[in-house]
Amino acid sequence: MRNVLEKYYVFLKDEEGLTVVEYVVGAGLLVGGLGIFFSGFSGTLSAAFSAVFS
Repeated sequence: MRNVLEKYYVFLKDEEGLTVVEYVVGAGLLVGGLGIFFSGFSGTLSAAFSAVFS
């Protein structure tokens, strides 16, 4: 049991895991922002592509 607790404390003090979480949160925000951007301009983009390819 003591070995498990020691590994748990080492895991909590390890700061390498925080960088992975920060990258995941940043990627999620980027994807969400791009989704909002393209959903807002979908009509405009559709009209522009229709005009170009027709």
